[in-house]
Amino acid sequence: MKTIPLPSHRESYTPTSHSSDRSRLRSILGGLAAIVAFTGLPAKAQCPVVELASGLSRPVAIAQSSQGNLLISETTSRVPNTGRISIVDLSGHRRTLLSGLPSGIADVGDPLGVTGLFLRGRTLFVLIGVGDVAIGGPIPGSALPNPNPVSSPLFSSVLAVHFSASVEKNTEGIALTLADQHALANGEKVRLENDAGDEVLLELIADFQNYIPFPLPTLPGNVQLSNPFDLVAVDDQLYVTDGGRNLVWQVDIPAGSISVLAQFPNIPNPLFPTVGGPTSQAVPTGIRAANGQLLVTLFRGAPFAPGTSVVEQIDPLTGDHAPFITGLKTAIDVLPLTVGDQTDYLVLQNASVGPFFGGPGLLLRFPASGGAPSIVANCLDRPTSMTLDEKTGTVYVTELNTGRVAAVALEP
Repeated sequence: MKTIPLPSHRESYTPTSHSSDRSRLRSILGGLAAIVAFTGLPAKAQCPVVELASGLSRPVAIAQSSQGNLLISETTSRVPNTGRISIVDLSGHRRTLLSGLPSGIADVGDPLGVTGLFLRGRTLFVLIGVGDVAIGGPIPGSALPNPNPVSSPLFSSVLAVHFSASVEKNTEGIALTLADQHALANGEKVRLENDAGDEVLLELIADFQNYIPFPLPTLPGNVQLSNPFDLVAVDDQLYVTDGGRNLVWQVDIPAGSISVLAQFPNIPNPLFPTVGGPTSQAVPTGIRAANGQLLVTLFRGAPFAPGTSVVEQIDPLTGDHAPFITGLKTAIDVLPLTVGDQTDYLVLQNASVGPFFGGPGLLLRFPASGGAPSIVANCLDRPTSMTLDEKTGTVYVTELNTGRVAAVALEP
């Protein structure tokens, strides 16, 4: 069944453990003494937030370039193929890097297109979500293949966008056409140029299966959708979270091969039978590399019960995984923060009061000692991702509801 990168405002749940939730997203590291169990903090307001930029449309991912600019993924409207990557400078001015990227109306009714971004050098790895490849089925939590033409051939894929420092500095936008999308899907490299002479080169790195059969007793045609959400590159490997299939993909960039690194099981829903079904799915979202391991946030599915979300640690060599930070709610991103010879961890929560999505989003800081976490900010509005400017110690956070980039200054 299909999911979107953030739960829609139209939540639902499946009353059995045999179907998927259609309104969800989708050895301990040295230096941390033990798994941290987070069980809540006082509600005192902590709001050291300054608005850097506004007017973005459903921003999901953010990355910072060596020039200091912020690159942000957006699904700009309900019109198909209006995905966009924006450049926002540290004065808050927005320009377009690339437009015309895949997007479509997902099975839960919200537009979905570009999700994760990872920048390495002059190459931006761009993750495309599942788009409109399916429609909602007749049973809550079910999905069926879209009987109408799908908006893009590039849903559930990874693209590489190569662009120069000059383009980043000067461009006002380069547009991708549907014909370009089909050429990429056919394995062609596509070079685009605008009237000002700005040029980018695009290629398809990985194309995941849009969905797999997931029959239900009363709906044999039900499918489980892929929903790629975030990615990280380590050497010549890409690691991609999939909130629909509850797994992490491994992509060998030179070989183009795709394999499953880790898969996460359902867990009991502690609010059942009062709210939701008997189990909740994992819904992996943010992913980072730290100290030779991978850290993945498990957002959890409906009813998004407090205390069930975790940061999971994965060994990229074996795929073995275990909880790293526990007791969270709707964790959507994690960021290692090196302080001297120790590493603290920032965790971004999409909401703070449950079930579902009550209360503000939180930015939490977990110390390397394994002690109690502190609130960095508890006034965020459905935050989706973050990036750290190491020169200034500022964390930049995208917010889904407001369409803004919030700047949060970290204390030393």
